[in-house]
Amino acid sequence: MTGKYLITTDNWFIAPDGEQYRAAWGEAEVLQDDILGIKTNRNSSNWYVRLGSENGHIIIAGCQIHYAIKCEEAPNFDPIKIKKTKNGVELEKEEVTRIYYAQS
Repeated sequence: MTGKYLITTDNWFIAPDGEQYRAAWGEAEVLQDDILGIKTNRNSSNWYVRLGSENGHIIIAGCQIHYAIKCEEAPNFDPIKIKKTKNGVELEKEEVTRIYYAQS
């Protein structure tokens, strides 16, 4: 797993900016369980992905990765439009994307 990836996670996480995210994008590097200085057991994840640069990155446990999409170009970080239908009426609202930019 080399290159830049968009990784979606099974759970929300809080980034240093205080926002909640469900995905992250950046340069990927697979790490073994000794990187965090702890020995994991068979019920824990024994591999991790460091996503981002050396100076600004997130480490995601392998068991938390839902999808890993290889994409060398940054995904859309602009607000997105969400369309829903409620009681037969189509509603549209704008929301911020929940992708953490791990390349700093």
